[in-house]
Amino acid sequence: MPDQPPALTVEDIAEAVGVSARALQEGFRRHLEKTPTSFLREVRLDRVHAELAARNPYTATVTDVAYRWGFAHLGRFSSVYRQRFGESPSETLQH
Repeated sequence: MPDQPPALTVEDIAEAVGVSARALQEGFRRHLEKTPTSFLREVRLDRVHAELAARNPYTATVTDVAYRWGFAHLGRFSSVYRQRFGESPSETLQH
């Protein structure tokens, strides 16, 4: 498995923007109706989707792209990806 940068935590984000973790959680729930963690997962899924759609299927792999975006458990990643986009990551890569 390729090296991954450390995962962002709610505390990291709260510190970076100068609020408490609780205030960050409440703000996300109030304005986006989701947690910061679920928001970040959605952003990462969108980035994976865009990268897979743009990459050459002969030179890219789903595993490399998923790991690069912080998805270490490929089975869980594939399931969540299919729920969000209606196709498997490998199907996106082949288009």
